[in-house]
Amino acid sequence: MANGTLDEWVEQAPVVDPEVRAHIYNLVSAIGGAGDDGSYELGDDALLCLKDLKKWLSIFENKLNRRDVARCMAEANLVKGDLLEILAKYSERVMVDKLKHKIALACLELLVPLTWPVEIDPMEATANHHRHIPFIQVAQTGYKRAILQFDRAKILQTAVRVALPSMAETRKERTPRDEGIIRIVLYFIRNIAMLSQSRVLPTDFDEAEVSRSATIDAFHDQDIFQVLLTVASSIGDEFVSQDVVVLEILYHILKGVDAEKLFMEEKKLANTNTEELKSLIQKEKAMLAGYARHAPTRHNRFGTMIWIKRDDEKVSTVSGQDVLGKAQKSMQKMDKTKKWNKPRHGSRRKDDEASRDLFDLPVPLSPSARKYLKAFVEEFLDSSFNPLFVHLRKAIEREHERVESRHSRQYFYLVAWFLRAECARRRQIKEKAAKKDAGTINAEDESFGLVAGVLNQETFILLNRFMQRSQDDKIWQDLNAGMKCFTQILLTVQEMSEAAMEEDQEIAENIQNRIFYEESTHDRIIHILRSYKDQGLGYLDACTELSHVFLRMLERYSKQNVDLQIRSRRRARKKQKVTEAPGQNDEGNTSEAEDVVEAHRTTTERKFDFARFSAKFMTQSCVNTFVTFTRFYNDLNADQLKRAHRFFYRVAFKMRLGIILCRVDILQLFNKMIKGPEGLDPDMPAFKEWEEFVRHFFRMALKKIQERPELVVEMLFSKINATMYYLEHGYDREVPTRAPRAPAELEVKPGMEKLDQIGVAVSVLVNQNKADALNWLKGILTSAAEERKSWEDMDKARKAAAQPPENDVAPAAAQEAAQEDYELPTAPSIIMKPDNDERRIALFKDNKLRLLLSLLKFQRVGDDDDPDASWIVPSSLSASELTEALDLIRKFEFDPPVYENGKTAEDFLRTKAAARRQRASFDDDSDDIVGSESEDVGEYAAGGPTTRKSDALKELKSRRRRRRRSRTPLEQDDDDEKTRRAEARRKTDLEKQKKMKSTMFVHDSDEESDEERDKEFYAREEEIRRTAGMNFLRGLTKEKIDDDRTKKRKYTDEPKKAGKKRKVIALSSDSSGNESEADAVNESSRASSVGIGNMPGQDTDEDDVTDTPLSSQQHDHTHGRDGKASEDLRIPVSTTKEDAIMLDDSDDEENEDIAPVRRPVARTVRAGFVIDSDSE
Repeated sequence: MANGTLDEWVEQAPVVDPEVRAHIYNLVSAIGGAGDDGSYELGDDALLCLKDLKKWLSIFENKLNRRDVARCMAEANLVKGDLLEILAKYSERVMVDKLKHKIALACLELLVPLTWPVEIDPMEATANHHRHIPFIQVAQTGYKRAILQFDRAKILQTAVRVALPSMAETRKERTPRDEGIIRIVLYFIRNIAMLSQSRVLPTDFDEAEVSRSATIDAFHDQDIFQVLLTVASSIGDEFVSQDVVVLEILYHILKGVDAEKLFMEEKKLANTNTEELKSLIQKEKAMLAGYARHAPTRHNRFGTMIWIKRDDEKVSTVSGQDVLGKAQKSMQKMDKTKKWNKPRHGSRRKDDEASRDLFDLPVPLSPSARKYLKAFVEEFLDSSFNPLFVHLRKAIEREHERVESRHSRQYFYLVAWFLRAECARRRQIKEKAAKKDAGTINAEDESFGLVAGVLNQETFILLNRFMQRSQDDKIWQDLNAGMKCFTQILLTVQEMSEAAMEEDQEIAENIQNRIFYEESTHDRIIHILRSYKDQGLGYLDACTELSHVFLRMLERYSKQNVDLQIRSRRRARKKQKVTEAPGQNDEGNTSEAEDVVEAHRTTTERKFDFARFSAKFMTQSCVNTFVTFTRFYNDLNADQLKRAHRFFYRVAFKMRLGIILCRVDILQLFNKMIKGPEGLDPDMPAFKEWEEFVRHFFRMALKKIQERPELVVEMLFSKINATMYYLEHGYDREVPTRAPRAPAELEVKPGMEKLDQIGVAVSVLVNQNKADALNWLKGILTSAAEERKSWEDMDKARKAAAQPPENDVAPAAAQEAAQEDYELPTAPSIIMKPDNDERRIALFKDNKLRLLLSLLKFQRVGDDDDPDASWIVPSSLSASELTEALDLIRKFEFDPPVYENGKTAEDFLRTKAAARRQRASFDDDSDDIVGSESEDVGEYAAGGPTTRKSDALKELKSRRRRRRRSRTPLEQDDDDEKTRRAEARRKTDLEKQKKMKSTMFVHDSDEESDEERDKEFYAREEEIRRTAGMNFLRGLTKEKIDDDRTKKRKYTDEPKKAGKKRKVIALSSDSSGNESEADAVNESSRASSVGIGNMPGQDTDEDDVTDTPLSSQQHDHTHGRDGKASEDLRIPVSTTKEDAIMLDDSDDEENEDIAPVRRPVARTVRAGFVIDSDSE
């Protein structure tokens, strides 16, 4: 290289290894050559040479990934000079002579890899590929031309004859070799149909010789179409694995062919072509006319350059005399000269099939090719469509190994193509039937059964899955094919619904119901339209057409079916059930622990609202997609322009969302389409519709600007929902905020002591890594214990100071009055303040932390659903209890309890709602009210059909709770004392139930005579009469009691509040007078009245009544002043029904510490009867 030029080095540089080239050339020359008579003669070892060439080709291409051998074979003219000559020589006798059959098969085995289309993959290509593949592509185009235009024999027909013996065998009798021969022949036909002229490589022959029309003519002349019909109609019976090869052949023959024009009549097709030519000429004239207005002439061809001063005082330079006319022209030319190279981040991987899968490009056909292809398509629809496509669908669903990724795309594209062809054929038959007599076959007599194989639910499911996967993986060519298929299915179903046969109408109704039932389908259509971004004009046309057809059909179907229901799927969260039994599913414990909370879909049905659905299309992204589509208005046909017009009309006027179109670029586009320059042709049929729409829209936009001047600024930007609402209504949308809900309250399962319950709550927080919450709680407890200890010391000192000196002996009555007047002070509650916002939220949301606070007897002040409610340390907790709680938390934090059977602390928690449901179910199943099942409550147990629920027990419990809350910690009983009292009350209730006066069953009275029971009955009656007599005597002394009360008021130092008049309820003297009630009355009648009279400032308000048990005051010889019993008799008065019920609870020992208070009586009672003042 140092001694020569670059050209000399290039000529000397070997493209292929010389040794490889020598071997290939020797084998090619040994195959055969021209004989003495000019015909081709085979060499002695021709078959072996063909096999050696196949080995060389296989080793270099498959193992070494090099294309050297293929290039050497192309340079040696192996295909044209040897292989085609051998096939032509043995064409007639290939089925008779076995040797010739082997040689012909060996030629096909070489032709298939040599004609296999190759592409340069930018991700995997090497220098060897870039060096040889362009040469091989040009050679392959020559191979196709030689095969199609070979004059001495029909090469394709000869290849089919090689496979005929194998195809004649039944499927069960075929050997793997026979299957391989059939597959080789079909792949050879596929390669010929697939090869096309490269757009970037030069050729030395006419492109029409390898065009689609030439291929179709050759397939018809050599009976390839008949072979395809035979194989396709027998798919599933005689042929199985050949379905994907036939699919590829059909795809590469039909892609880009307009099915509508294919079934047009000659005259109508000629008129259509003429109209297209006229429109193109008209567009050209309009373009030339616009250019001629400012085109240079011979008088102004001199150079011109001007400066344009912009608003920012900057100067731009523009050349040409066409800018001298108007300032607008100058700006337009300056805009045209601008060029922005948008940076592309990252490199996109080019699809291998992209160049040959451009099915959006139209392919012209010659009249003969259109005729032959139309006949083939009609025969295919009549005999082979359903068998082939049903079999292919099943293979794609099973993901068979022979099915590749490109086959799904080809499958759905061909489904769309054949459905469109069937609809076009039916329209053609209708037109012929309308012109001719009734003898012509009517299309209405034929159903859509010829294409029913792709109009079933299985195909819809496969199509939806394919579209969703393509969208997720961003394989836009696949999604384009899926959208075309879905659109054509909708159009076919629409034609079925308009058919005359009722069966087709019912099928169409069912299909529409199935398609529109799934809300996921609706969402997918919307997402496809929204997510468009630079996928090409073909993809843009497919997505806009799909959304237009889907929206139009759904609108009409929803009007026909007012009660349309759709299946909606929402995301929900559910907690995975954990098996409590040990030793079960040990292998899946890890996965269960990882997937404790998993996402699942809940399916619900709801009524379909078309207005709500169509509003989803009225977003800025959907509008941007249609705006991008409309920018190609000069390249769109009438149907496409109408599609865009309908969408913008729906947005602006039907949905009244024209504000979303008020953007500068959209307004400029609409104005340019009508006013120019380079606008729509006024002679187009869609021009008037667009002109009227633009006029009304601009009028509406001006009106909106007058109403909302802010719209002028918003025209520069895309609109979001909040901005649109404000510009439409003049105020912001009020977003309703949903109040937060409190979490489910937890509790520890019963059977554990309070200490163990706290251990469970602490262990749960430790297991959930919430040590910071525990540290904060320990700090709260420490400070609260110190504060409470300080208060207790101060309270103790105050009590010591309030005690009288030891030598000061006061009267007993005065000391007692002073003690009663002294109210024990309570400790102030301590508010728990969260240290940060997360802690404040946790105090409301974290039910585990709330459980621990509840177990520590902390209280929450506020509503349950109030997130700002505070937690307090109540007054009832002493410093020692707080310190004990702190020690427990520290203990269980660092030494958590261990439970049996491998249980965790979480296993001992349950929600209170679940506990209530469990108790309710237990109460329904159990007949035992009190006590255990072993206790005998006698024959007259509580219950029966006459029982009535009473609220007395609830009222009594509420009163007791209020009293307990008002007490100081010193008055609280310990757990043992409470348990003892509860047991005593339970035994008392059992005794009461045994003494009930009625029975649950009816018995014969003669059989139940009992003298002891009768004696008890008469004794109780005597006691009732004695009590009534005492009440009568008390009524007689009412005046004396009033006088005594007046005298006591005179001696009182402080004024007393007058008690409210309350209704007097006498003691019950009915048949239920039991011994406990009598004891309660007698006990209360012995209470002293002196202490009452000596209590200054006693509040007799109604609030105190509810907290004070009633008692009557009788004369006591120790404290009486005059010693007369008749003067000091007191009437037992009950102020409310609740107080009367409290008298029945004689075993409530808590009432002993409360001083008895006599209520002022407003009305007179004698012997249990109320006596008015005028009757005295």
